[in-house]
Amino acid sequence: MSEQTPSTQEREVDVVVIGGGSTGENVADRAHRGGLGEVVVVEDELVGGECSYWACMPSKALLRPTAALAAARRVPGAAAAATGEVDVQAVLERRTSFTSGWDDSSQVEWVEGAGLELLRGRARLDGERRVVVTGADGGTTALVARQAVVVAVGSTPKAPPIDGLDGVRCWTSREATSSRSVPPRLLVLGAGVVGSELATAYRRLGSDVTLVAGSAVLSAFEPRAGELVADALREEGVEVVMGPRASSVERDGDEGEVRLTLDDGRVLVGDELLVATGRGPQTGDLGLETVGLEPGQALDIDAAGQVRGVDGRWLYAAGDVTGLAPLTHMGKYAARAVGDVVAARARGEADGEPAPWSKHATTALHRAVTQVVFTDPEVASVGLTAQQARDVGLDVRVVELDIAVAGSSLQADGYTGWACMVVDESRSVVVGVTFVGQDVAELCQSAAVVVAGEVPLDRLWHAVPPYPTISEVWLRLLEAYGL
Repeated sequence: MSEQTPSTQEREVDVVVIGGGSTGENVADRAHRGGLGEVVVVEDELVGGECSYWACMPSKALLRPTAALAAARRVPGAAAAATGEVDVQAVLERRTSFTSGWDDSSQVEWVEGAGLELLRGRARLDGERRVVVTGADGGTTALVARQAVVVAVGSTPKAPPIDGLDGVRCWTSREATSSRSVPPRLLVLGAGVVGSELATAYRRLGSDVTLVAGSAVLSAFEPRAGELVADALREEGVEVVMGPRASSVERDGDEGEVRLTLDDGRVLVGDELLVATGRGPQTGDLGLETVGLEPGQALDIDAAGQVRGVDGRWLYAAGDVTGLAPLTHMGKYAARAVGDVVAARARGEADGEPAPWSKHATTALHRAVTQVVFTDPEVASVGLTAQQARDVGLDVRVVELDIAVAGSSLQADGYTGWACMVVDESRSVVVGVTFVGQDVAELCQSAAVVVAGEVPLDRLWHAVPPYPTISEVWLRLLEAYGL
């Protein structure tokens, strides 16, 4: 019997969305609801993407039980009831429940129920409007998009240039959020959001954790925020190494202990090494060269998500692949704008680049990014840091104070928190806000409304915070400003 040759098909559709994570799902759904009937989502891993299975949901599921326990122990009366130890196995099982056991059946059901077509396989651009998808059997399907191709493939971990690292088994965020056990000793390389959150989670689940932080913890945020988180990590028992950089790494076999050598000569020893030194756009094998773009680079987009440097108004991108605000909720926000504008342009509408803050614009990617770091204390931020505001030439005034209001004292004994408001003096509007403290995540949306709405300070004065809540910090910030 002769061996069968993998099949090849070719057909036209309205829209091809490359990437079936949360961003791609939202692009496809909005385009379809906007009137485009044939929308194909291409995915080669789990439908639902990084957030659902290896990032946002499982990491927060690992963090939440111990955060609840710590919060109870800060309130006399409740503290007396919170005397036991955390049930590690129950935490891991609950984490797994949020990933559906790494089974994407329910996500596939949603895609199909929304009227979209799912095509499994690896997609590559192959010239104008053309996407070639290679399935597991080696067969290929060529899709030609009548309206648009949207790239939403997300990002991938970046490994730093450390001697020996490429030959050593180590954890990325995927292994850290999906582990079935807690290592006795965990080394964490990188103190950004991923490194800081997972150092918190694993320390509270029983690991001896060493965090190699480089120059700072949470260096992308206001400096004081990183300092407070670093202090809290040390109080939890995390060894925070500041200054020295990793120079080499080695491991005894595949399962033996891992040794991380720093440039000051120190050797750190652990059972697992989590490399959390950032992520980059996943465009290396996407076929960008076939449309005149450079592989491996972020896709430069205009306000509507259209990729610059490609003629014909057919190539769009959203989410981490653009290098802008690599956060699930910001990717979904961009996806809604892109899906809507693709559908509108198919109807002959929405010509030209959209005006800032209009329906088809992604203005918040540059001016009102929201983010919460679920360490303890939490860090909630919106918009620009003080330095970012200065860097873009704004006339900046910074107001900062400790969070010490009636609501915070009720929330926890010994509450430690901090707030920072960045004001553009030329317009008398807030362009950035940062809160640090227990449960400040829920202050993030009020700050988003203030920043995105460009609410004048004299009007913001009339947004009266209810008493006694932590939101009263808004009143204290305005008073400190001089209102």
